[in-house]
Amino acid sequence: MSQILDEIEECVPALRRYARALTHDADHADDLVQDCLERAIRKRALWKPSGSLRSWMFRILLNLYRNDMRRRRHAPDLPLDVLAADPPGPDTQSGRLALAETARAMQSLPAEQREVLLLVAVEQMSYAEAAEVLSLPLGTIMSRLGRARATLRRLTEAGAPKLRSVK
Repeated sequence: MSQILDEIEECVPALRRYARALTHDADHADDLVQDCLERAIRKRALWKPSGSLRSWMFRILLNLYRNDMRRRRHAPDLPLDVLAADPPGPDTQSGRLALAETARAMQSLPAEQREVLLLVAVEQMSYAEAAEVLSLPLGTIMSRLGRARATLRRLTEAGAPKLRSVK
């Protein structure tokens, strides 16, 4: 049992990153990760050692997030305090603006595209791992990722129109 708990503990930083990227709210993300860890420990007998524990943990977190979104019935807002509290200097302002623009563009993606993009681009999962986490065929992962990247590119181009939700 100690070994599985150690493996679960190793997943925490990546789970926190993914939860923060999904929610854009540090407190909500921490609650989501805590719920994920509690469920994984409580249901550890359901994990099949033939599969990846990391994928299983991400699947739990994603299912909890989706359930929460269904309860809330609206997409989370991107708080403007995502940027550093210190006012940016002239040398870093354009980089921070680009980062904020990219974060808003990612938030405007449909949930199924954003989930795939975050797993592959941020968590550096292989397409196969992302397919396992999301319980989707590999081809679906690849097409959603392609659409997400194309939409992001279009939304973040210089002079792009004001961001709006993409459905």
